[in-house]
Amino acid sequence: MTRQSEKYLIDSIRTEEEHKKAVARIIEILGAKEGSPEDRELDALVEAVKGYEADKVESDFPDPISAIKFRMGEAGLTQRDLVPFIGSRAKVSEVLSGKRELTMSMARALHEHLGIPADVLLKRPGATFGIAPTPEELLRFPWREMVNRKWLDSRSNLRDYAEDMYRKLEERAGGQGVMSPALLRENGHRRMNVKTNHYALWAWCLRVLGNANENAPQGDYEPGIVDEAFMRDVARHSTTADGPLKAREHLAHYGIALVVEKHLKNTYLDGAVLRLSDGRPVIGLTLRYDRIDNFWFTLMHELAHVSLHLEDNENGAFFDDLDLKESSRMEKEADEMAEGALIPPELWESSAASADPTPMAVYELSQRTEVHMAVVAGRVRYEHKNYRLLSQFVGRGEIGRLFTEA
Repeated sequence: MTRQSEKYLIDSIRTEEEHKKAVARIIEILGAKEGSPEDRELDALVEAVKGYEADKVESDFPDPISAIKFRMGEAGLTQRDLVPFIGSRAKVSEVLSGKRELTMSMARALHEHLGIPADVLLKRPGATFGIAPTPEELLRFPWREMVNRKWLDSRSNLRDYAEDMYRKLEERAGGQGVMSPALLRENGHRRMNVKTNHYALWAWCLRVLGNANENAPQGDYEPGIVDEAFMRDVARHSTTADGPLKAREHLAHYGIALVVEKHLKNTYLDGAVLRLSDGRPVIGLTLRYDRIDNFWFTLMHELAHVSLHLEDNENGAFFDDLDLKESSRMEKEADEMAEGALIPPELWESSAASADPTPMAVYELSQRTEVHMAVVAGRVRYEHKNYRLLSQFVGRGEIGRLFTEA
């Protein structure tokens, strides 16, 4: 398309034929790189199409849902018949009832397989288009490692199928744009090693969101529900052998997903906070250091982000390498809230464990705070900067085994 014809389409959509060409071009360049000429063209085309439709297009359907329901009736389809195009029976129900917006991948599938006009499916108010990785970026994803982890089926010439494999990861995670590059940029909420492979991190995030999406928490998330008292209740599960699994159930009851997924090479990650497409929080933990004390502190740290920062950064994500000393305000706040939720400051300061970390002192403080001895031992080791101290109490290898067997 030449610059002249581009401008003609953008500025002067006057006929149905020009409208069809503009819609076709929108579909063609949906994955345009942010800031590229095609990306700017996409924004302008969408605005032009919306303006033309508002003034000229006479549609039998006031919205995409009406069009879908009409086609279902016309073809004798049930909600179950829409599962291949929308993702699950629950999603189909939510889309048809207006509780869940159509994603672009859903709209594409409905257009391609049911023949619903693309211009009708694109008419939803406030439509946004997710940003996909460029072909060059796709080649940088750790496809072989993901196949070895059995995240994807093995193929010969993996790179030739990179786009197809990415789409499978993205669909499983909730659809196009659920994890955009914007969440991984330098100005994001990150406590990350400068050597981090951002494409490996991107892939890990999609895997975590996919796991959370397939086993979505049953409860409804209520913003503001996570506070220090809530976190203390979660931390009390640490006293039992299956406490991490109970914590996962506890969080799911309140609409928060907890996913344990081993980190990919060169991600240097302990935990992260993401969001499902419906806005519910997802806490991802890597168990990079498979110890009881590390599990509970990382979980509390990510819950602190949910409590203190997530609602003010609605489209944001948080990534944490807890090996790094962090001076940002949000990370300091999350560290302090996590420490206080596990061991209240007044109990720590008055305990013998803070000055004389004997096993008996550690045990007594764990009883007073209602947390696992490993949690107290981990705090002692951190405060004394001596990681050979009390090593027999931190529970190495137990968390990974617990989730593997669950």
